[in-house]
Parts: sequence; structure tokens; C-alpha cells
Amino acid sequence: MNAKQLKWAYLLILSLIWGSSFILIKRGLVGLTAIQVGSFRIIFAALFLLIVGFKSLGKISRRQWKFVAITSFFGTFTPAFLFAIAETEVDSSIVAILNSLTPLNTLVLGILIFGIQFQKRQVLGVFIGLLGCLLLVLSGDSAGGTQNYLYVLLVVIATLSYAINVNLIKKYLSDLNSLSITTGNFAILLIPALIILSTTDFSQRMHIQEAQHSILFVMILGVLGTGIANVLFFKLIQISSPVFATSVTYLIPIVAFFWGLLDNEMLTPIQFFGAFIILIGVYLSAKK
Repeated sequence: MNAKQLKWAYLLILSLIWGSSFILIKRGLVGLTAIQVGSFRIIFAALFLLIVGFKSLGKISRRQWKFVAITSFFGTFTPAFLFAIAETEVDSSIVAILNSLTPLNTLVLGILIFGIQFQKRQVLGVFIGLLGCLLLVLSGDSAGGTQNYLYVLLVVIATLSYAINVNLIKKYLSDLNSLSITTGNFAILLIPALIILSTTDFSQRMHIQEAQHSILFVMILGVLGTGIANVLFFKLIQISSPVFATSVTYLIPIVAFFWGLLDNEMLTPIQFFGAFIILIGVYLSAKK
């Protein structure tokens, strides 16, 4: 398989893995609390990455560890818990679609805080994406049902957290190997995640079959959806370009939507339209 075919293969595999992450969170919530899902996800990913990337920690200088710690909070710790909490009230397919706001928020924060260059078309993309987000949320809220669409705000905060992380890495850690950054992130978060998990009732749930199944789903999420996926993403960047690699953002909601259909989730026609508008906005803001 040549480099051109390989990069498309990586892109497809990543979209399948990351698009499946949201249904894995939902399955994890069957027998675990949102805090337990977030904690276990970090713990499993950390153990895996420390095994495969421990040697890469030596490449992090003393000055860089400060920024690795900050990015671990914004890029991993906060989103891991916010996504899990959001899915206690909102369908996984909706959460996956809203996750596509990350590139838009990256652009907005990059302009407002980090002083990056931008084009008028990108600003138009931001407004279109926000319009789609508003339409998606308002249409879902007006449709009634048991979902609490205020929890959508947690997803938006999570995407803002991702956006801060990307900009911090670009500005302060661009000269550091990506595997070193990721392994360093999880090395820092392992102990806090264990402490948070210990404050819950997980030990009392371990004998319950539902909880055991949920832990298995979260282990897959942590190892495959975070650890292995990051390794593949780094390889994709190396053999292609950041622009091509981040195009996986457009495919993730599609995969998540089909998982949602299998799990009896369904979008209304207006929500479909809102999702389509979001993807247009993401495309315009991210396109070179």
C-alpha cells in the first residue's frame, strides 16, 4: 500500500474509531456514573500510552512540562468528564455532531486570544456553524421528550476546551513530538483520575454485571478511542498534512449517527438541517 492509499486508510479507520467513541460512552453510562466513565477512560488510556510511549517522556524538557500539564487539563481531563455528563441527558449522535464545533472554536480563540491570521470566509464559517448549532439545539428542545438540551452547553464547553488545547500546543509545544505530549498528558492525569474514581462507589458496583460490561466498553474507549487513535492520528499527520488529517472531523458525526440509529436514536428533519449547516460552517472555517 503506497502513501496515498495509506493516508486514506488511516483517515477511514480514525473516523470509525472516533465516530464510535460516543456510543461507547453511552454504553459505559449504563452501569457507571459519568464521573466513573471519565475517570476510567483516562486511566485506561494512561496505562496504554505509558506502555507504548514511556520512552518519549524523556524528550520533554523541564520548561515544557508546565505546558504539558496545562494542555492535559484542557485537552483531556475536562472533555472526558463533560462529554460523559452530557450524554446522560443528550443522544450520543447529537453530541457527536456538536463535537464538530471544535475547529470553529479553535479559529475563534486563535483570533481573539492567540492573534492568528484569518480570512473573511473563515469568520463566515464560524457564524454559519453557530447558527447550525443553535438550530440543532432549539429544534431538539422544542420537540419535547426526555432529553435536557441545556446539557448541550457542556459539549460546547468541551469543544472550547479542545480549542484552547490546540492553540496552546501550537504556540508553546510545536517543537515537541506529538507522542511525547500525549503520553505526558496522561502521565500527569493518571493519579488525579485514580483519586476521583476512589471517591465514587465503583468498588460497590464491581460485582454488578451491568457495571462490568460498562467497564469493558470504557476500556475499549480509553485504549482504542484514545490511545491507539492518537498514535494513528500522529502517523496520519506525518504522511499527509494537518489539513488532511483534521478532515476526519467531517466523518465522525456520520459514523456516530449510524451507531445512534442502531441504538434507536433518531434526528428530526430540522435537526438534520442544523447538522448539515454545522458541517458547512466547519468546512468554511477550516478550509485553506
